[in-house]
Amino acid sequence: MNIRTILFASVAALAAASGARAADAIVAAEPEPVEYVRVCDAYGTGYFYIPGTETCLSIGGYIRTEVRFGDNIAGDSDVNFWTRGQVTFQAKNDTEYGTLTGVITLRYNVDNASDQDALLDEGYIDIAGFRVGKLYSWWDDDMSGETDTLASNETTHNSIRYQYESGAFAAGISVDELEDDYATKPGEGPNNFGVAGQVSYKAGAISAYLLAGYDTDTSEVAVRGIVYADIGPGTLGIAGVWASGANYYYEESEWTIAAEYALKINDKWKITPGFQYFENIALEADGNGFTGGSAYTTGVTIDYQIVEDLRTKLSVQYHDEDEGDDEVFGFLRFQRDF
Repeated sequence: MNIRTILFASVAALAAASGARAADAIVAAEPEPVEYVRVCDAYGTGYFYIPGTETCLSIGGYIRTEVRFGDNIAGDSDVNFWTRGQVTFQAKNDTEYGTLTGVITLRYNVDNASDQDALLDEGYIDIAGFRVGKLYSWWDDDMSGETDTLASNETTHNSIRYQYESGAFAAGISVDELEDDYATKPGEGPNNFGVAGQVSYKAGAISAYLLAGYDTDTSEVAVRGIVYADIGPGTLGIAGVWASGANYYYEESEWTIAAEYALKINDKWKITPGFQYFENIALEADGNGFTGGSAYTTGVTIDYQIVEDLRTKLSVQYHDEDEGDDEVFGFLRFQRDF
């Protein structure tokens, strides 16, 4: 037997052994197909389909920290650190009545390690112009700077509202549960409910908003108007509020006017000086009407975009009242959006 015969015999034996082992091998079952998350572009960027449904979900929010300053802003201290974390979930899907939307916003405010609070900032359902749940009222939509005070007390309520929109025109009405204590009016506990209505119109570089709120518990009304106009490299904003008496929607003064100019220097910098004048700031003894006294606030707000999704804001304001102490206050804010 020569060497070639021996080699051929060895290869044949190995092949036979390998075939025998292959016949005994266990074949693994194929894995079930995985349903990966799909991008939903029907409602803008950031949405994805909830697996197994046709509902689109987006998750966003921000982390904000501030250094606040002012006379005795935190007990005897004139400086206070404060932080907020906020997450918003938005779910949308198409129905025969239009887009069905659900929004949940969870907010956590932290003053220090032992002083924290968690709350449902928003939680509402929206469809066909109707919105119901805990939501922000139109009174929360003030001007872009930090100088003005164009609303009083809380601006988020359990509400039912309807808004009609047609191109540049919009009109709406809401019924708001007003169950929070007044910030200023003496002796006023949990309230009843209020009715608010707003109309708005946009034409080219100008937009205008007219808002009214009626407090059923005090039988008083507040009316507010805001006009914006794009002028030069910025936007001019002018606002005014009148109140028939102290009410939940507005109780800072009988009337006030405010103005600001939001100057956009470039894509990173915006500077907004502002001024507001208040007339008849004192409440009568029963807290219903207004008496004399005036006040004004002036200041500046500076916004800077550090990088994408990271921005900072500096607010410095000066407030002075008749027969009262003047005050300088504001904050330095850093915010990371996601």
